[in-house]
Amino acid sequence: MATGTTKNLYDVLGVTKSASQDEVKKAYRKLARQYHPDKNPGDKQAEERFKDIQGAYDVLSDPEKRKQYDSFGSADGRARFGPGGGEGVTFDFGDLGDLGDLFGGIFGGGRARGGRAQQPRGQRGSDIEVEVGLSFEDSLKGVETTIPVSLETACRECNGSGAKPGTAPTICPQCHGRGVVAESQGLFALSQPCPRCRGNGTVIEDPCPRCKGSGRERRTRRFKVNIPAGVKDGTRIRLKGKGEAGYGGGPAGDLYVVTRVGPSGTYRRRGESDLEIDVPISYPEAALGATVEVPTPDGRVSLKVPAGTQDGKLLKIRGRGAPRLKGSGRGDLIARVGVTVPTKLNKAEREAIENLKKVSRENPREEAVS
Repeated sequence: MATGTTKNLYDVLGVTKSASQDEVKKAYRKLARQYHPDKNPGDKQAEERFKDIQGAYDVLSDPEKRKQYDSFGSADGRARFGPGGGEGVTFDFGDLGDLGDLFGGIFGGGRARGGRAQQPRGQRGSDIEVEVGLSFEDSLKGVETTIPVSLETACRECNGSGAKPGTAPTICPQCHGRGVVAESQGLFALSQPCPRCRGNGTVIEDPCPRCKGSGRERRTRRFKVNIPAGVKDGTRIRLKGKGEAGYGGGPAGDLYVVTRVGPSGTYRRRGESDLEIDVPISYPEAALGATVEVPTPDGRVSLKVPAGTQDGKLLKIRGRGAPRLKGSGRGDLIARVGVTVPTKLNKAEREAIENLKKVSRENPREEAVS
């Protein structure tokens, strides 16, 4: 979102100033899906709306930027002055330097020590967050995928300078590149942002026709992402320097890929790397013990069920869970035993159970009523 915009970032996302980070994230995801350029091809209004949404989230999702915005009306520490808080004068507290610069005007100063012009500092680009959907099976084995990302990049025409090819930004003649000027206030001189370059330190006399001098353009780029084995729903993968382009030669932000893992019909996540599976057994198997086949992510294995196993008992199969993201090896597979009771009995089964009832010494209710 451009510096000096009059749009309230909270209004852009449809949240209040007191909204939690989770509420901000939920609002962003909903709006980003609705107005994403891939879902609205050729719709310039939707594209502009998506830019505003992305810019608002870039600021409000970062606690430090949000604090700056709440305090100064911007995410870069520059207070906004002028009608409606729009593109009036910008004031960067970092441009003041030390107190020597602030009071240098007393002695006719206003330039950096030694008479050298201070070059404007680049600003880091915004981080971007995108989601990628995975099946449960792919999350266990890991995949390489390509994802499209709509972001602000350096203009291809001017390589991000904002100046027409063949020209370059020039040092501001009014502030000599410092970005601030000193205004005499009696015995003191107060530094304030340069009105000519708006604190940038440089001016563009001949803007790039493609980006109109901004040095940036929105493009959809595609990135290959290696998703490691063992990711869970919500795992964040950082691609350094793949976010939005910086300002004034500053470094690019980062791209964060958030995994959205679909459910499994067989397994459930348990902790960081363990998996849980339901294993049904018959009453005779539970009473007498048995060896049963159990599916795992790496194939079927034999599981020994001890005699007298109760319904709901957990049995551990070591090293057959999900791969560990941190460290080597795998977690465990936890088998939750479920004892099944037949709903219909044939004659032989009924007679066998009646005989068991006659000879059984166990009364499960005896302890409860004693």
